Amino acid sequence: MMKDYEKGELIYYSILILIFLMVMIWSLMGTFTMLTWVPEALPAILLLLGLIVTYKKFKFSKFVYFFVLIHCIVLLVGAKYTYERNPLFDHIKEIFDLSRNHYDRVGHFFQGFVPAFMAKELYTKKGIFNSKKMLYFVIVATVMGISATYELLEFATSIISGYPAEVVLSYQGSEWDTQYDMLFALIGAVTALTVFKKIHDSYIEK
Repeated sequence: MMKDYEKGELIYYSILILIFLMVMIWSLMGTFTMLTWVPEALPAILLLLGLIVTYKKFKFSKFVYFFVLIHCIVLLVGAKYTYERNPLFDHIKEIFDLSRNHYDRVGHFFQGFVPAFMAKELYTKKGIFNSKKMLYFVIVATVMGISATYELLEFATSIISGYPAEVVLSYQGSEWDTQYDMLFALIGAVTALTVFKKIHDSYIEK
């Protein structure tokens, strides 16, 4: 018989998955172009499937699963509009007379923010590192490795498809776009490991 806390977890995770599916359907409806929707939504879909498949072998905290959902929503919103056409950030661009739509910076912030939580729980629960300094160094290195891999995949997509780098990489006129993307991933990781340290540690201990 399923225990009360197991029922509670099942309901919690079912709600998260339902929200994911609803946002994915919304993202797909009236998307700017399927050519960009598929590769930009695919990481969110693969992340969800990966967590479902590995759930019995390794379970993250509810805290992490919640932020994974937020990260997936960020990805799916980006997939719907393409990152440089997000209407809210277009509005912000006009209000503050900015040079570009900065929604992609939000995406890359979460590219560091959420993986840092996941890496921290994985390494901590597995007891891989005894030293906190080494643990945090490897977490940041992991996040930056993910960020660099993503940039290389974008580069490869541009080369293989033949589409201009400006279209695939969404430079929006910034020659330092790749470096800024990695910087925001780093900022996201550091934010996760400092600002959210205590609350995340409490969930790991539970």
